Amino acid sequence: MGEVWTDSERRHDFKLLFDVTDGNPNGDPDAGNLPRVDPETMQGLVTDVAIKRKVRNWVTATRKDEAPWRIYVQNRGIALNTLHQEAYTATGLKSTGSRQSRKDVEQARRWMCEQFFDVRTFGAVMSTGVNCGQVRGPVQIGFARSVDPITPLDLSITRVAVTEQAQAEVVVNEQGEGAGGKQTEMGRKALVPYGLYVAVGQVSPLFARDTGFGDEDLALFWEALIRCWDMDRSAARGVMCCRGLHVFTHTSPYGDAPAHELLDRVRVSRREGVEAPRRFADYRVEIDRVGLPEGVTLTSLVG
Repeated sequence: MGEVWTDSERRHDFKLLFDVTDGNPNGDPDAGNLPRVDPETMQGLVTDVAIKRKVRNWVTATRKDEAPWRIYVQNRGIALNTLHQEAYTATGLKSTGSRQSRKDVEQARRWMCEQFFDVRTFGAVMSTGVNCGQVRGPVQIGFARSVDPITPLDLSITRVAVTEQAQAEVVVNEQGEGAGGKQTEMGRKALVPYGLYVAVGQVSPLFARDTGFGDEDLALFWEALIRCWDMDRSAARGVMCCRGLHVFTHTSPYGDAPAHELLDRVRVSRREGVEAPRRFADYRVEIDRVGLPEGVTLTSLVG
């Protein structure tokens, strides 16, 4: 029998801590790709979609995109409706646009859950065109929010190269004077000097039963949350690290205590005397393990 935190028949509530140093953890395309912020508090934000993307990338890299670990939402040059059609072909069903019978849609839906890790984990809306129904995933993650306000920087950078050949050529006029010969180009780079972010989420066994999400899936999800940061390195994102993953596991599939009361037991605060945090050591993480409600177990996978 595995550890309680890999038991998909139990409810789990978790708190994830990660940080970024000199990078852009999640750019906002509506703001020139600057780091996302809450405009009222200036706390940094990272969307649930961005976190799930890292999980998906880890699964693809480590499981080679083979069933039952295939990834449904990814940039592979294949339209989603083509994958929906694959479900109908594999199950011997005939697709008729949006007129599929409820029975056929349910069979195609089950096939998609069996094939794709992210469908049975996070859920998906697959009722576009070739109808494979909708799935409500057992794993849900909220937006991550920085502990303190962040300072988004928009820096100028130069590149010692030009894009067009015409820009590099020197044009000589009638007086023999040269012009042109551009040697550099300017650019912009957005970053956060430092930010410690906190996200919360839950795993519901009630929805896991419906999608076929099992113990192996749950273990892979925890593994991805912990290790995806190293694989997802890039100059734009700077250095991002998982600094904490604390899982509250319930005996009952319905939960043995309110999630917010449990998650509040993991408290993050800035250390005294630190005015501008620039490293994880500038924060204190306190975990209250005393007097947990009956039936609840706390496992710190990181931290």
